[in-house]
Amino acid sequence: MKTKFIVVLFLAIGATGFSQKRALRSASKALRSGELDTAIEALNAAEAQLAQADEKEKSEYYFLKGQAYAASAGTSVEKLEKAAEAFLKVAEVEEKFDISKNSKDAQAQLLKLRQSLIEQAIADQNASNYKAASDKLYLGYKTNKKDTVYLYYAAGNAVNGREYDTALDYYNTLLDLGYNGSTEQYVATNKETGEVDVFDSKQARDLTVKAGTHIKPEMRVTASKTGEIAKNVALIYINQGKDELAMKAMEKAKEENPEDSSLMQAEADMYYKLGNIAKYKEIMEQIVANDPENADLLYNLGVSSSKLGDNEQAIAYYEKALEIRPDYTSAQVNIASLILSEEAALVEEMNSLGTSSADYKRYDELNEKRQGIYKRAIPYLEGALNNKPDNVEVVRTLMNIFYQLDDPRAEAMKNKLKSLEGGN
Repeated sequence: MKTKFIVVLFLAIGATGFSQKRALRSASKALRSGELDTAIEALNAAEAQLAQADEKEKSEYYFLKGQAYAASAGTSVEKLEKAAEAFLKVAEVEEKFDISKNSKDAQAQLLKLRQSLIEQAIADQNASNYKAASDKLYLGYKTNKKDTVYLYYAAGNAVNGREYDTALDYYNTLLDLGYNGSTEQYVATNKETGEVDVFDSKQARDLTVKAGTHIKPEMRVTASKTGEIAKNVALIYINQGKDELAMKAMEKAKEENPEDSSLMQAEADMYYKLGNIAKYKEIMEQIVANDPENADLLYNLGVSSSKLGDNEQAIAYYEKALEIRPDYTSAQVNIASLILSEEAALVEEMNSLGTSSADYKRYDELNEKRQGIYKRAIPYLEGALNNKPDNVEVVRTLMNIFYQLDDPRAEAMKNKLKSLEGGN
């Protein structure tokens, strides 16, 4: 009785092995014929017996499964993920059992799939389908977790798609991994255009220098993305009403990257968003002290000083920005705006005056001050117009000022405004 049982057991194992091989052959044949649904059905049948399969059969199963799902996936993230997992499983099985049957081909297929993911994600992003783009980029990261840049862009698309919890998860993972995001770039100056061109490799750059089309070959490192990530985490928390978590996230990022100037800027932006303009201004002043020749930082300080009601200090910052960048149009416009804001109090008092001799005298004094305000603002407005001749609001403001001053240039401004607005 015992002998018969053993024979039956061997027969059962043999039948299972035969069925497994037959299912794999069927899947392979259907795959070659392009019958993808049939291939997947055969693989589903083989999966039920996978535990009894040997290592080579397991490798073959996962390789065929990866091909079947990759070929039938289209834009389905679910199928693309199944394909990627299957190709990765091939390498895992073959490495574990020290065999080499399909891993090389599976790796090639996986690289092809990753390229498809990137192309589809770009298309989704361009179509404003941010969630789909994020899902595909995250899958790209999962297929090779050394490529953290995929996770970075997945987080950015999650933000654009208002998937804030997902974005937080991805950003916090990046921060935990110590992701910096800075890269080395090989650059050289184009002799014809004077612009700095970026090259894919040192060799490509050096060839253009040797050919004489470029000069000043350099290697530069792009800015760290740590500050931007920390800022985005903080802003998401702020939008969720979690101000304390926002500040804690920023403090943690600063502890790990104390020399990162972009983090200081991110912290300043966070306090600005929270409405703490005084703290924003304090941090910005620290940043400017570290980089006193940065016109944009000085401009931002001007904006914050203005919001704090310190117009005199704001103008001083804008003036410093103009010393560094004389064609800084926004600084010129803002100075003119702050100067002209002094007019409101004068006009209010002028309108409140009566008809006595003293009132007439006071009116003339105030009107003279008003004209002085106009004259102080004119150079900044003209400078802004010189930089951007099609700025309609600047033209309109100058026209009104010139009319108030009885300046003949008013007509020229009137004609220019009419031209810009499409009038006859």
